[in-house]
Amino acid sequence: MTISPSTGTGSTRISRRRSRSEVVRISLIVAVAENGVIGRDGDLPWRIPADLKFFKETTTGHPIVMGRKTHQSIGRALPGRKNIVITRDPDFAGEDIAVVGDLEAALAAAGDADEVMVIGGAQIYELALPRAHRIYLTEVHVAADGETRFPDLDRASWRETARVDHPADGDTPAFSFVTLER
Repeated sequence: MTISPSTGTGSTRISRRRSRSEVVRISLIVAVAENGVIGRDGDLPWRIPADLKFFKETTTGHPIVMGRKTHQSIGRALPGRKNIVITRDPDFAGEDIAVVGDLEAALAAAGDADEVMVIGGAQIYELALPRAHRIYLTEVHVAADGETRFPDLDRASWRETARVDHPADGDTPAFSFVTLER
């Protein structure tokens, strides 16, 4: 592993030479509309407080891996988690994040964690999906407007291990928490 000096902004650039993907559990956590939409204009197309709570509870204590755009849309490092940002921009830096150039380096930056949580966006999900062991999927039961989509998911190669359905409530659409494993 090569660690470049800090830029003074609280970020560290890390690169990795060997793969950890065979020993670390890669999990995706994502909320997806019925039509595959996960984002609109750099934000979520819905407001589901229970999903935000689930996200926080599920990811806290685990390293989280995200793309630069996802990090910028969040606007800060999420507390209680090692924040790892994948970007092709060699000058990108941020407060309290590890900046890496690819998924292998992100896994290296996660250290000896037993589960690494991939939190988006679409390009990062596409990179991680073939190697993922688990998906924490929030199925949002609406067809949402948006330009950002989750990659095609072959459900036949996944086994559903948990499902909790939630009815619509006021402005909150119906949704289901689903855990998929392979």
